[in-house]
Amino acid sequence: MCDDRSRPAGGIGRRACLKAGAAGAIFAATAPLAAMAGPAGGTMPGRRPSGLGLVIYALNLHRKAMKLRDAQSELFEPLAFLEFCHGLGAGGVQLPLGIHDAEYARKLCRQAEQWGMFIEGIVSLPQRESDVERFEAGIRTAVQVGARVVRTTMIAGRRYEQYRSHAEFRDAIEHGRKSLMWVVPLVERHRVRLAVENHKDERVPERLALFRKINSEYVGACVDLGNSLSLLEEPLAVAEAYAPWALTVHLKDQAVREYPQGFLLADVPLGEGSLDLKAMVAILRRARPEVRFSLETITRDPLQVPCLTEKYWATMSDVPGSDLARTLRTVRARQAATLPQVDRLSPEGQVACELAGIEKSFRYAGEVLGI
Repeated sequence: MCDDRSRPAGGIGRRACLKAGAAGAIFAATAPLAAMAGPAGGTMPGRRPSGLGLVIYALNLHRKAMKLRDAQSELFEPLAFLEFCHGLGAGGVQLPLGIHDAEYARKLCRQAEQWGMFIEGIVSLPQRESDVERFEAGIRTAVQVGARVVRTTMIAGRRYEQYRSHAEFRDAIEHGRKSLMWVVPLVERHRVRLAVENHKDERVPERLALFRKINSEYVGACVDLGNSLSLLEEPLAVAEAYAPWALTVHLKDQAVREYPQGFLLADVPLGEGSLDLKAMVAILRRARPEVRFSLETITRDPLQVPCLTEKYWATMSDVPGSDLARTLRTVRARQAATLPQVDRLSPEGQVACELAGIEKSFRYAGEVLGI
């Protein structure tokens, strides 16, 4: 519901990608925004509304294509993104809301209400105490647009790529925890829930200990269903552990395949990867019936998880070898015959691949997962 109380704060391969909806995707990437959103007040013809939201990262290639056509365009501007996602049939959006005045916030909120869509924010934790005021201004905007959940991360990057030693990683985590503690009173005062993502940083025991220490109904988890696999955690067990703390969910599927230094991890359309999504969604819904799900499938080449290298273990020295063995057994048992190779496609092909994945994921979420 809109809030006006705050003051203005100033396994899809190249052939499949090209075959599935290429013409529509190219049009979506190059046409004006009004055309992309479909008929006024409705979704694109033939697309039924979904209960699944879209995270901005699911449309990175569309944004890139639009900027190539018009450098002044910005798909990730909140009103533009809401309209675009409505045209695709999404049930909501998750994106950085920024800091806006009350008039803009009311317009965004009312448009979302008219279309029956939810809004969730994305915020960055303050890096120093002097940045806390900026953070609170963003929370005020979130309140005004009706967002009751904002997602954040503790650190940037993947721990096994970003840091050279366990000590360096622990220093970064301690700074992230301090930043989180600065803002707990703010989100409690504004009654906005802060969802901290398992962002290839801390493993389950450390993150749950942090949540218990904070002990606030306004701080919990943005449960990413695929990220923790790269930290050698079992995805179903991760969903089970975070379920009582879940404030929002990044829904995705991951295809896996061995390579000499470890394994490859690829975002693929829902239902085409290695994750037991039906079981994971059931676990989360059982614990948190009200939790919302948003698609965060990023169309790109597979990521490397070099778990057989010394560099990887520089920040993972406290992880038991049994977790490595279990993960590699799982990869071998479930590995895909092929993985996406998006960078090899033309810009038009990349956009087609992105849209095809979203369409397939919406269909699977509705027909199989009941979202």
